[in-house]
Amino acid sequence: MLPGWSARASAGAGMSSPGGAVAAAGQGGPGAGSALFVPFRALGLCSNHLAHVLRYHRRHREFYLATAVGKSFHTYNVKKLGIVAVSNALPQDITYLAADRMLVFASCCSDLYAFARNKEVVHTYKGHNADIHLVLPFGDHVISVDRDNILIIWDIQSEEEYLQLNFDNAVFAVSAIMHPSTYLNKILLGSEQGPLQLWNIKSNKLLYTFPGWGAGVTVLEQAPAVDVVAVGLVSGHIVVHNIKFDEILMKFQQDWGPITAISFRTDGHAVMAAGSPIGHIALWDLDQKKLLGQMRNAHATAIAGLSFVQGEPILITNGSDNAIRVWVFDGPGGSGRLLRFRMGHSAPPTKIRYHGQNGQQILSAGQDSTLQSFSTVHDRFNKSLGRGSINKKKSKKKGLQNDTLALPPIATFAAEVARQSDWDGIVACHQGYLPCTTWNYQKSSMGVHKLKPEYFSRNKPLGVYATAVDITSCGNFAVIGLTTGHVDKYNMQSGIHRGSYGKDKAHEGSIRGVAVDGLNQFTVTAGSEGFIKFWKFKTTELVHSIDFPTSPSKILLHRDSGLLGIALDDFSIGILDVETRRIVRNFSGHQGQINDMTFSPDGRWLITAAMDCTVRTWDLPSGCLIDCFLLDSAAVSITISPTGDFLASSHVDDLGIYLWSNRSLYSLVSLRPLPADYEPSVVMLPGTSPAQDVDVTEEEETSDEMIEYDSPEQLGDKLVTLSALPESRWKNLLNLDIIKKKNKPKEPPKVPKSAPFFIPTVPGLIPQYVSAEEENGGQQSKLVNLGVLAQKSEFHVQLEEALSKSNYQPPLSILKDMGPANIEIELRGLSPDGGGSIKAMQSFLRMIGAMLNRRCDFELAQAYLALFLKLHLKILSSEPALLEELSRLSAQLEEMWIHLQTLFNQSLCILNYLKTALL
Repeated sequence: MLPGWSARASAGAGMSSPGGAVAAAGQGGPGAGSALFVPFRALGLCSNHLAHVLRYHRRHREFYLATAVGKSFHTYNVKKLGIVAVSNALPQDITYLAADRMLVFASCCSDLYAFARNKEVVHTYKGHNADIHLVLPFGDHVISVDRDNILIIWDIQSEEEYLQLNFDNAVFAVSAIMHPSTYLNKILLGSEQGPLQLWNIKSNKLLYTFPGWGAGVTVLEQAPAVDVVAVGLVSGHIVVHNIKFDEILMKFQQDWGPITAISFRTDGHAVMAAGSPIGHIALWDLDQKKLLGQMRNAHATAIAGLSFVQGEPILITNGSDNAIRVWVFDGPGGSGRLLRFRMGHSAPPTKIRYHGQNGQQILSAGQDSTLQSFSTVHDRFNKSLGRGSINKKKSKKKGLQNDTLALPPIATFAAEVARQSDWDGIVACHQGYLPCTTWNYQKSSMGVHKLKPEYFSRNKPLGVYATAVDITSCGNFAVIGLTTGHVDKYNMQSGIHRGSYGKDKAHEGSIRGVAVDGLNQFTVTAGSEGFIKFWKFKTTELVHSIDFPTSPSKILLHRDSGLLGIALDDFSIGILDVETRRIVRNFSGHQGQINDMTFSPDGRWLITAAMDCTVRTWDLPSGCLIDCFLLDSAAVSITISPTGDFLASSHVDDLGIYLWSNRSLYSLVSLRPLPADYEPSVVMLPGTSPAQDVDVTEEEETSDEMIEYDSPEQLGDKLVTLSALPESRWKNLLNLDIIKKKNKPKEPPKVPKSAPFFIPTVPGLIPQYVSAEEENGGQQSKLVNLGVLAQKSEFHVQLEEALSKSNYQPPLSILKDMGPANIEIELRGLSPDGGGSIKAMQSFLRMIGAMLNRRCDFELAQAYLALFLKLHLKILSSEPALLEELSRLSAQLEEMWIHLQTLFNQSLCILNYLKTALL
């Protein structure tokens, strides 16, 4: 056991019941949420499994696209596919999306909401008892169908129920709904059993029942021709049917499973597109009744929505692979090419890190084998660096589904911006794969090198792969650790192997982490056998080795402060100072494997995320847990921005990257150590729209922690307090004679001319010249009034009164209001030669003594006493009463200064200790 390996800070990880997120300012008891981090917004989410909605804005003369993303929906313009609006969030995830000319309808559980201006809810329709799964806007009404097979027709404006139809689940389970064009007050319903029903909703009558084709209906789509409807079936058949005469016009079959979406071209070409569950799109020629073309791998998952833009050869698709794609049909053969797209990860991100120093880009590696960059400013700055491949040229020919050359997902990566414009600046290791790949951020592509040790080039043993990687701050070298315990160094520009650490290998066990300091002086490696070793970076010699009681699972180096965070297999965390190579902090409290760690930019906080679904913030100087909150799903990776304004997190089975704003940058946050029995409360993940900070004014008024602190005049009896006066009032009192000499005019003032250029006038409506008496202040006589000089000043009078009353506050307040020149005049006038007296001088010295006793205005007392001694040194040495006062004052000064000197030395010692890396 290492010395000092005791848990200095611990907190219980008790799980509270999932409740609402409360971002409170204080840290009272359980359920206080997070004091530091407030949900801000989500990045990288474009689409989910729900079909998109295409709308036309008459005034803008532009098409807009709406896609559901969790609890809100995004609105894009079709021209540039730029996001123009994000709706307010609903209580739960959206289950269906529909729209008419004015409103967007979104169902959430058993409620239906109508959004205006693509943002705020203007109508809410409550009446269903089960989840809504179908919505159809119908003129002044909107139709909704729930899982209990109840169809309700609502009046949009009044929110009242107009009609309700109940269907038997065993006989007719509604699975699709549409309004046939030109059919007044009529709707067509498709069922899971196969039959179709045509209803008149005004008269509440069933007009006709179509027997169906022996398979459940998944899609109903109106064809450009009147009376013609395309019916998609579970069997993969598409039936183009005339509902007026109940005749089959044509029938097609797809071998890719049920039909998920259908759309027709309306630009003069008789083409129908149909989607499939595996991401393929089939194009059917309706004139020749045959297959026109295939768009294979249009999406990585099922096609959720298909929409041809009215009158244009443009097809819009979306899927649950988190992608929106726009295809244009302008080439020969009738097949479409990709025109533009918006996409995020189609599989959950495994590793995220901020890229660069401005805190505006986040690099993210996902389980879909892609490396992407997400902007925290705007979605238009997002970019994808592509998908890892063994051979890019061969991989392009095979396509996504059949690509056997695709690399496994990236397990971890390291990036550096120093030389990214010259060569590759990112190095990544893949799950279960030996060579490490390089990536170029500037070119947004995979790099040219695959870093692999030479001793494995001939023999390819099973189970050997790269596990840890780091890149130097200069961007010239990469250090890679393997499962065999080998650690190798490579040149990033050439990809050449530059050496290995250790004689045979660096560690006996698998490498859990590697790190290089900011000056390329040493390399730190962690092995599964429990050792952390320090190596010279250039010579690869072993410098130091530390044995841990449990194996480290990962390490993280903060290069600026020289602190190494070590996550151990027993769920504890150690902080190691790389200069002294000692453990300086130990933390425990997590109840699950630690997934990721990140240091704050100043190195004061360590933020950790673990499989117990908690995110904890540890204060390194105090060694305490200062913040902890609980999430519904565990955070897989976390990273804090270089500016410290946002914390980003990615989660289990979640495609998004979530931003949390740091409240300590813009509001008063009380960071007290959390108690050992603290139970964190559940905080909900941010939505895609920026969240408003929680108004905590009431809490601040009632909480004793957040009341604004009013500093008293004197903090303590043993401390001295300085005045709030500016330095110009007291700092130059001893140098006034030098200042006067410097400011002495070079020539005497000139006599003004008899008549000035601007004759002075009396202000008023009627202009009048100023008389000579008024200009001279009403006093024409040049004789000096000696009575004025003979009077005592207010300061002198107050000093004499204070000698009897022993209250020296009035004369001190008079001195504080004076400037340096007036202070000198007043002190000169205290001597008998200047019209003063010995009693006045004695009273002044007692005033200085009273100031020292109170320990207030310390610097003023020193400055006033220094000037007094300078002016009256001869008189002071000749008067016994003044000498007695001076000796008493000297002892008082010496005693106080010795006490202050002790406090100064103690404070300097503590500051010097804190400034070093030894925490």
